[in-house]
Amino acid sequence: MYVPKAFRTDDAEAIGFLKERAFGVLVAEGADGPTGVQVPFLTLEHDDGSVSLELHVARTNPIHEVIGESCRVLLICQGPDAYISPDWYGVADQVPTWAYRAVHVSGIAHVLPEPEIRGVVDRLSAHFETRLAPKKPWTSDKTAPEKLEAMTRAIVAIGVAVETIEGADKLNQHKGEPALRGAAKGLAGRPDAGSREIGLLMAGLADKSTKS
Repeated sequence: MYVPKAFRTDDAEAIGFLKERAFGVLVAEGADGPTGVQVPFLTLEHDDGSVSLELHVARTNPIHEVIGESCRVLLICQGPDAYISPDWYGVADQVPTWAYRAVHVSGIAHVLPEPEIRGVVDRLSAHFETRLAPKKPWTSDKTAPEKLEAMTRAIVAIGVAVETIEGADKLNQHKGEPALRGAAKGLAGRPDAGSREIGLLMAGLADKSTKS
């Protein structure tokens, strides 16, 4: 991923974003060209410093056949994004741009053995259920055994050994505090959640610049 130095995030920030967002597009290169699928995923940090991803796809989705025992893949995890009008900066001679948060992960994917499917499902659901507190978490043992068995037969679990992580927070950090505050104010009035979230991030950067 092309990331100008001003917008680059370090690995710790990128991993934090992957864990928080936990949804993206997995792309694999097959004989007939690239194929992709939108998936929730789990980001795992290991004691040796390595990082891996876990996810699952429908057995009817041919991407797992492309992956097989080993396949290089790209996972694109995108956060909020927004159009930035140059009028908001309060500075002359500016041009339109787009702000966004994103992380690209590349690595080697492989289909996990069938006995591991239940564990992947349980870990993924536990990750998202904790966000719904104080609701009591859903667990797979609430599902009838025959239904659970049918569900696990219908999906394929995939693991990804991560090789590179590239993160970008393109929030116009180089524009300076007044311009950031102007853009944040303009975004705050937009109807879509993505614009408002980008506006909050820009406002946070402006606050940091005044404290430093």
